[in-house]
Parts: sequence; C-alpha cells; structure tokens
Amino acid sequence: MTPSPVWHPFTQHGLEEPIPRIVSASGAELWDGDGKRYLDAISSWWVTTHGHCHPRITAAIAEQAGKLDQVIFAGFTHDPAEEVAAGLLDLFPAPLAHAFFSDSGSTAVEVGLKMALGFWANRGEARSRIAVMEHSYHGDTVGGMSVGARGVFNRAYQPLLFDVATLPFPAAGAQQETLDALEAQCSGPDPLAALIVEPLVLGAGGMLMYDAATLAAMRAICARHDVLFIADEVMTGWGRTGTLSACEQADVVPDIMCLSKGITGGAVPLAVTLATPALFDAHWSSDKAKMFFHSSSYTANPIACAAAAANLAIWRDEPVRERIADLCTRQGERLARLAALPGVHGARQAGTITALEIGNAAGAYLSDLGPQLSALFRSRGVLLRPLGNTVYVMPPYCTTEAQLDEIYAAIEAGLDLLG
Repeated sequence: MTPSPVWHPFTQHGLEEPIPRIVSASGAELWDGDGKRYLDAISSWWVTTHGHCHPRITAAIAEQAGKLDQVIFAGFTHDPAEEVAAGLLDLFPAPLAHAFFSDSGSTAVEVGLKMALGFWANRGEARSRIAVMEHSYHGDTVGGMSVGARGVFNRAYQPLLFDVATLPFPAAGAQQETLDALEAQCSGPDPLAALIVEPLVLGAGGMLMYDAATLAAMRAICARHDVLFIADEVMTGWGRTGTLSACEQADVVPDIMCLSKGITGGAVPLAVTLATPALFDAHWSSDKAKMFFHSSSYTANPIACAAAAANLAIWRDEPVRERIADLCTRQGERLARLAALPGVHGARQAGTITALEIGNAAGAYLSDLGPQLSALFRSRGVLLRPLGNTVYVMPPYCTTEAQLDEIYAAIEAGLDLLG
C-alpha cells in the first residue's frame, strides 16, 4: 500500500485505518467522495457551531475575498478586524478591553502566556512561574504543551518544555484540595505569575468536568494574591458549556481570555486573546523594547475576520442562546437513557457537551477499545472521535432530533464491543 503524501494530525498511519475523503458539508452533515453521509457529532474537532457552510458566513467570506484578501497587520488595520474587536468587547464583559489576533487556539494560549510574562517583566517584577491544572491540555506549540499535562501527547518533546506548578484536578468531593494547593502556590516565597485553566471542562484530557463554584474560588484566590488568571476558552467558548463563555457561569472575568474554534463559526482559522487594560498598559511605552513581541504573517487576516464578523452578527440577530438551551436539554435526555445501560460509566454533561466511558470506568487515551469504537461509528456514518474509551458528543447547534437519535444509537451499538 502506497501511503498518501499527506501526514494527518493525531493519526497513527501505521494502523492503516481508512481516511474518508470529505467533499462537501451542510448543517450537521458531511459527504465523502463515494456519496456516503456522516453526521458530524463532534463539530469537526469542536469548531462548527451553527452548522457547516452557514450561508451568512460563507457569503461574508466570498465578499471579503473579492475586496481585500490580506494585509500586514503590524502598523496597518482594516474594517473586518476593527468590527470583530469592537463586537467582541460588546459581547464579553469588562474589564476585557483589548483584542490581540492570532491564528489558532494554541497560538492564542501562547499569546496569553507571553502577555502574562511581559506584564511582570515590564513592571520590573521577577515573576515567571505558571500554575496549571492536572490533566489539562492547552495546545501543541511549545508553550501550550508546557502548560498541559505531561504524558503521551508530549513525552518526546520534554527537553523543550518549561517547568510549571501543577494543581490536582478538582474532582467532585476533592475541590478543597485543589484550592488549598493553589493557595499554597500563590502565597509561597516565589509567587506565581499566572494560573491558566480550561474553565469547567478539560477537553483533550478526557472531557473532565468540574463545578462553577470551584472556578469562582480559583479566580478569587488569584485576585487576592495578584496572580494573573488566564481562561483558555478555546473549546469551552461560543456556547459549548451552555453559555457564551464557561466563565460566565461562575460570574468571573479573567485577566486574559483565549478564544478560537467557534469564533468564525468553524469556517476558517482565527483566534483572539482578550486582555484587560492592565495587561495592555504594561506594554504601553515610548520604549520600543517594551512592546509586545508577537505576530504571524496572517495576523487578523481580513477574510477570517469577515467570517468572525458574520458569526458575531448571527449571535446578535438570531436566537442562538435558545438553540443552545434546546440542544442542552435534548442531549441530557439521551445521555440519561444511555447512563442506565450496563457498561456505561461516568455519564456527565456540561451544556451541549456530553461524555461517558465505555467498559473501563477510568478513561484511557490509548485504550484498545478506542480504534474499535471509531471504526464502528465510521461504519454507521457518524463522526465520533473517542478519547480512548471516553466517548463524547459535541454537535453543531443545528443538529436535529433525528440526527441526535442516530448519534446516540451508534454509541449504544458500541456497547456490543464489550462482548
């Protein structure tokens, strides 16, 4: 078998698993070159919110592509970027007041980390330690890997990674242990520069969920000790946990918020890191050495920004929150039925996200069951990508009753693999 020249992400090509060639998409459905339909039950890696090829977003992309495709963003600006920045600051709470554009969730996190370290350096304070949560995942760039859990994702790259302080995951009944560990890190002789968290749901770490009260308590501890609080809302933002941001449920505003994935409705890559005036002001100077040294060639690409502006308009003009609430209810009903079946463990939900373990109650990313489940789901025309034996559903908000039934029927069929 001659391998394709394409090297796919998070794919072990040595397993020679089939890789369908997708040629078109609409709503919650994908079609391959043979005409087979797939239900997109994971929003194509958590990005597609309103549905594939949303007409308002595709029209905005087409219009912008014929007008201005790209311009350097260092020293120049353009209308789509200005519109998106203003729209984000209208949508997200004060004191978030500045928007820095980048290209992906990983880079949004890198930007946030660099903002935090630059903040302390420009103030002349020697703070550089970052605290993270056990099982967290913040991307695959070096900074993102450094603040993520150490393990199979990044074992080969350990020499590149910087040290962090790791807090235990605030599992139900053990939240105080997490808060005590954070308090100890904040009040020690070498104070933290920042804490970075995935609010409410740890995605790639196994869709682990914790409560809003713990999120609020962590924010309060950081505020009390003048430690910057970074919320990685790359996955949890744009309604996934039932509200625009997960932080909203805890009534907290971070110093830095990282956004991507659903910012364009999932159509094209874009990311934004929002920051408070204190972060911006720490880099404001007549001294060029204190500027924020970060960029990429495609920062604030006009076509991507046009897509984001269209997404913001959809949030303003259409009943998106009502659709999300309805999907939360419908997901919960189906999850409750599955949770009662033998072989299902740890059924849980955060907004539009549901998750469970099949077989082994402790999720295992390298479980042999994972590839078997993936093959079964693929054969049934459902795009689900288990995290080992952890199966999760995170569909577009346009997913119908019949489509949800089909998704959950596929998961129930997966129980037959237990023998």
